[in-house]
Amino acid sequence: MVLKAFFPTCCASADSGLLVGRWVPEQSSAVVLAVVHFPFIPIQVKELLAQVQQASRIGLAVLGTWCHHRQEPEESLGHFLEGLGTIFSHEPWLQLCRERGSKFWSCKATHWQVPISPGAPGEDQVMLIFYDQRKVLLSQLHPPAALPDHQAGDATASAGGLAAVFDTVARSEALFRSDRFDEGLVRLSHWQSEGVEASILVELAKRASGPVCLLLAYLLSLISAASTCWVFKLWPLSFIWSKLSTCEQLRHRLEQLTFIFSTQKAENTSQLMRKANMLVSVLLDVALGFALLSWLHGKDRIGQLADALVPVADRVAEELQHLLQWLMGAPAGLKMNRALDQVLGRFFLYHIHLWISYIHLMSPFIERILWHMGLSACLGLTVALSILSDIIALLTFHIYCFYVYGARLYCLKICGLSSLWRLFRGKKWNVLRQRVDSCSYDLDQLFIGTLLFTVLVFLLPTTALYYLVFTLLRLLVVTVQGLIHLLVDLINSLPLYALGLRLCRPYRLSAGVKFQVLEHEAGRPLRLLMQINPLPYNRVVHTYRLPSCGCHPKHSWSSLCRKLFFGELIYPWRQRGDKQD
Repeated sequence: MVLKAFFPTCCASADSGLLVGRWVPEQSSAVVLAVVHFPFIPIQVKELLAQVQQASRIGLAVLGTWCHHRQEPEESLGHFLEGLGTIFSHEPWLQLCRERGSKFWSCKATHWQVPISPGAPGEDQVMLIFYDQRKVLLSQLHPPAALPDHQAGDATASAGGLAAVFDTVARSEALFRSDRFDEGLVRLSHWQSEGVEASILVELAKRASGPVCLLLAYLLSLISAASTCWVFKLWPLSFIWSKLSTCEQLRHRLEQLTFIFSTQKAENTSQLMRKANMLVSVLLDVALGFALLSWLHGKDRIGQLADALVPVADRVAEELQHLLQWLMGAPAGLKMNRALDQVLGRFFLYHIHLWISYIHLMSPFIERILWHMGLSACLGLTVALSILSDIIALLTFHIYCFYVYGARLYCLKICGLSSLWRLFRGKKWNVLRQRVDSCSYDLDQLFIGTLLFTVLVFLLPTTALYYLVFTLLRLLVVTVQGLIHLLVDLINSLPLYALGLRLCRPYRLSAGVKFQVLEHEAGRPLRLLMQINPLPYNRVVHTYRLPSCGCHPKHSWSSLCRKLFFGELIYPWRQRGDKQD
């Protein structure tokens, strides 16, 4: 049988001693965590292992001995190490040795209780696998479901393959808290034996995070209670609160801050990564917002925008007037119904005049409004972009009205033509049973139906042309708003912390491992080096992607084309009855 012994590279130059680790019988693997050096008392080593086992909830034991011949052969030490198997009984008993002045290693696994022949212990072949203990400790193997449950005690039976190695090292952190500067009775060699990694700034941040999170959580709870007041549930305010992109983004930002500054400790690594991603996303969003705020208030750019806004609105209104005058004539050489064409054209021209009057009435207050809206950028770039989307919706409200009028009129004629077409076929729509049933009509009904069908057919091209033009304008506005919403969702949902880890420390997010052959000679144990394969960037984004507010509708191409053909309204927000394809 071939045994796999995972040995940390940091212990390759350590002094002789005992191998401490975990035995995984299902995988026939031994995970070495540290080396206990001389002098030691066996009972103290057992007490240390008991304490670490109670803290980590994994079964630790003395797996064997480690002999490092540095300058002279230490035959007496070698015999002494072999005799320790009677004190720390373990099956199998590993004996690792690094030969003096050579790169070769020797490794044996001895079974004392099941000998192959009488009087001789049994030996197995050993495959020696080196691993970087620090990287494995800080790494998270994906998918996380492959790891055993940390609350299930010693989950040796459920651990499998590499997940058992990663889980063993991660849960044995209590063993790595001592270094050579401690005055403990047991001296160990591991990845932190030369000094425990620590930072004064990190420790101060940990100390201050508790009171700060408690205070911010209390303030956020007050804001949440104020936002759920009955005044905001009245009809006009509730409608505005649910339809404006700014309100949706503020609600989403409040949920983010509540989750970030929650006093509850993260239950698992995924929740901790989500909180870190959300914190970095909010910080970057606020930093970009302050950059935008400084740009707007520098060199009086808000005044320049206010001065350019009214001429732009007048220019758009003038272009719409030219477009309506073109439609009221013979557009593209098409012969339209002159009476209906003139009625629709004058109706839309009147709305344009109303809109121009409204813009000029608001022009003295536009600069002040933009100045106060620019201050909202301190809440984040996403809030400023949401306000920009709402401003575009308000400035193009006349185009939305034109689109609604044309769509309703076009939809009415399409429904009328479909009903009259069923009349010619002797059918009717059963409203109660929601189906088409047979029906007999008399001569007067067929005559009136024929007249109405003829009138609607000849009026349909004029209505369809107006509907087509204003639908294209509406789709242009919706496309601009969609790009803004896409940028807002990108900032809200992009896992920046996980991407930063993948870029700076790829081993933190592991998709698996690869092995490099170090030694493969006859009569020598096979030595491999385990290296961590980083998680691909697309899987990082897919795994740690944050939820976004998602207030805008998401139509498929089929549903969008169907709505456009039948004249159904395309709302800039999501309706309750919408079914996502």
